[in-house]
Amino acid sequence: MAEIIASELLKAILKTLASEAFNTYDRSKGIHSELKKLESTLIKIQSLLNDASQKETTNEAVQLWLNHLRHLAYDVDDVLDDLATEDMRREFDQQSGAITNQVRRLIPTCCTNLSLSERMHPKLDYITAKFEDLEKEKDRLGLINLPDEKPKRPYQTSLLDTSGIVGRQEEIKELLVKLFENGSCTQNFSIVPIVGMGGLGKTTLARILYDDAEVKKHFELKAWVSVSDPFDICNISKVILQSVKGEGKELTDQNLLQVALKNQLKDKRFLIVLDDVWSESYEDWQTLVSPFKECAPGSKIVMTTRKVQLLTKLGYVHLNHVQTLSHDDAVSLFAQHALGADNFDSHPVLKQYGEGIVEKCDGLPLALTVLGRSLRTKNEEEEWKELLNNEIWSKTDEIVPALRLSYNDLSACLKQLFAYCSLFPKDYMFDKDDLILLWMAEGFLNTSSSNKSMERLGVEYFEELLSRSLFQHAPNNKSLFVMHDLLNDLATSVAGEVFLRLDIEKAKDFRKEALEKYRHMSFVREEYEAYSKFKPIKSATSLRTFLAVSVELEDSWEEFYLSSKILVDLLPELPFLRVLSLSGYFISEVPETIGSLKHLRYLNLSRTLITCLPENVGNLFNLQSLILYRCNSLRMFPINFSKLKNLRHLDIRDTPLLSKIPLGIGKLKSLQTLSKIIIGGDNGLAIAELKDLTNLHGKTHIKGLEKVEIASHASEANLSQKRISSVELEWSDVFNDSRKESLEKEVLDVLKPHSDSLIKLGIVSYAGLEFPNWVGDPSFLNLISVSLRGCKNSTSLPPLGQLPSLRELYIEDMDEVKAMGSELTGTSHAFTSLEVLELGNMKRLEVWSTPIEWSIEKAGSSCFISQGVENRIYVRA
Repeated sequence: MAEIIASELLKAILKTLASEAFNTYDRSKGIHSELKKLESTLIKIQSLLNDASQKETTNEAVQLWLNHLRHLAYDVDDVLDDLATEDMRREFDQQSGAITNQVRRLIPTCCTNLSLSERMHPKLDYITAKFEDLEKEKDRLGLINLPDEKPKRPYQTSLLDTSGIVGRQEEIKELLVKLFENGSCTQNFSIVPIVGMGGLGKTTLARILYDDAEVKKHFELKAWVSVSDPFDICNISKVILQSVKGEGKELTDQNLLQVALKNQLKDKRFLIVLDDVWSESYEDWQTLVSPFKECAPGSKIVMTTRKVQLLTKLGYVHLNHVQTLSHDDAVSLFAQHALGADNFDSHPVLKQYGEGIVEKCDGLPLALTVLGRSLRTKNEEEEWKELLNNEIWSKTDEIVPALRLSYNDLSACLKQLFAYCSLFPKDYMFDKDDLILLWMAEGFLNTSSSNKSMERLGVEYFEELLSRSLFQHAPNNKSLFVMHDLLNDLATSVAGEVFLRLDIEKAKDFRKEALEKYRHMSFVREEYEAYSKFKPIKSATSLRTFLAVSVELEDSWEEFYLSSKILVDLLPELPFLRVLSLSGYFISEVPETIGSLKHLRYLNLSRTLITCLPENVGNLFNLQSLILYRCNSLRMFPINFSKLKNLRHLDIRDTPLLSKIPLGIGKLKSLQTLSKIIIGGDNGLAIAELKDLTNLHGKTHIKGLEKVEIASHASEANLSQKRISSVELEWSDVFNDSRKESLEKEVLDVLKPHSDSLIKLGIVSYAGLEFPNWVGDPSFLNLISVSLRGCKNSTSLPPLGQLPSLRELYIEDMDEVKAMGSELTGTSHAFTSLEVLELGNMKRLEVWSTPIEWSIEKAGSSCFISQGVENRIYVRA
């Protein structure tokens, strides 16, 4: 792991040193020669890392060398960040002009004579000397320049050992049904996917299908191919041909191979198992299956894989992943391999230890098998107890080689992102978008070889880890994600001495020298956090991450309190912090000292009791993400908020007391997420200021639209050019003579969102008599949810029935709507995808003449209508 972090840090550092902007800066500051010398040394060291990574596990001297390198890489990264931050401050001072100069005259000359770059000379010389010492060590350690090589995965065969099969009866039944059905596939063959993380038994399931007696009768031809990586079309075709033809005639030309294969498969019903597919290439797949096109209907390809990208490209959207074993089946499998029995009945003394080991394996068949076999010759209680309490649980590669293999196959960057997840406790459910913001703040997303943004790159990396089953959807919330317990153990084991998950027991035993090496730290929130728990952290002066996490759902009623001494005394001692999250604590005030954390990229104060932020938050020039979600007491922002030129994400959802958006926010051209926009009238945000926020996308809520006085100003916001996925447009709920119906219709008309990106639309307290044409326009192909609430003057509804993907429709407090008929459904087939319809408080609704009953009947829905105070009609598919 030391090699991975050092490698990624060195890449980022070398990218910075090579950039034109940085070269211009360092020349102007007279440190160009020092940095060029450093760059030259780093390039030499980087060439040794492949060899060092292979020798790290067996050679303590190499391991120590890599640890020194890793910490030096962090140090130089901090120095370069200092220089870049100083340059930003200087640039802002120049832009600020005379006022700044007047302020600087009040500062004593002795404090300004020595520039940051001059103060860096000794530090750069020291770091460069240390790197040169490491480079000179290569001969003593025997380090050489080695090319990159991927580890090889073991090949599996179709031979079946039935003794190791436990459970899976339901899954086998479902898979057999899929094998025997002809289906409605446009081709004569179809795919039966078996998807899941390493060690779950995907290959075993495929073997069971392949060896089934009825399957053998059903298919005329069968072939088993262990694919792995690379995806060699020629080799795969050769194995299939040899299997179905029954002879080993060698053909080396791919065209001749595929022609011969096409002739063998023509008009035959075949079963082909492609085991352990890692390819994502749609083009390679099309080439491989081109000889299959003239086979008999009902032919099947069983594909086992950890990655879903290829299946997704082929149209397989709803994939059923192989699940872990139930507790009873896990016990049975473990006992079979450990004792030669189905349970612990004959070994009551060993039962408690066996149950404990099974619990830690968390239903993963390969882990249960490997550990069971390791105990087969051990019948002493002490031996089982030792395994249960052994360090092996922090060295997951010894438990499940398949998991280590999945990890080894990752690129260095993906390994680093995976290791970062060791900061999250087991059972922690994390949000994908927030995790990507953390990766970005830590500097883990290197865009040097891509023209993608950091956010886009983060999404791709996340999806890559998800496709390999290193992440999984949370069981009861598909919008959140978890890591399997053993994968969490693996992440912890490879994280090394850079990532620290703090708990009370560890805090008691920490020594000062042990803490100095840590760069990233997390801790699980507790009801009362005393200063004593964190006091040892003062020595971790190079810490970059101070991350509070919780295994509780965020809607939990539990309260958490944090000693103010931690904020006032501890945080200023951690000057290199890039990530600070104090989410969920009962904090009412943020200390002024937070403005000194000039490296800070990510600040999360969500669900706290703060009423404002200190003015010097504007000094956080590097800040990228500011999360203030559910700050129910938040009332205002700092006046100098517009200094945050690098701010990309501002989350102010559920902040009911916030009445104004910071002045000048339209100047923050890097802003991508602005979850709430409050139009302010006099001395507030003008809607036209949104025009320069060209990167704005995602979810947003625009309030105060009644303050827009001229429709052309709303048009300048250019909403149709922004990739907004969810928008709520809200006017005041006070309906009086000041409301201009025609103006509001014009404003709503020019606020038409981007039709391709919009998924969710809400319109609240709109006073127009009718809706503009774009509301309900079928060009909004991806719009799945619409809510119309409190539009009290509207006499009719827009043609929402023509939205092809609309699944949810909520209509409430529409006082003047008397009929729901063709104006809602449109002239052609309506509501083809509707699942939920909810009507509430429709005071004058008299006529219900829509074909909605037909849609509901088609979806197999029931209809519940209640006449009550709200006169609510609720229909759910």
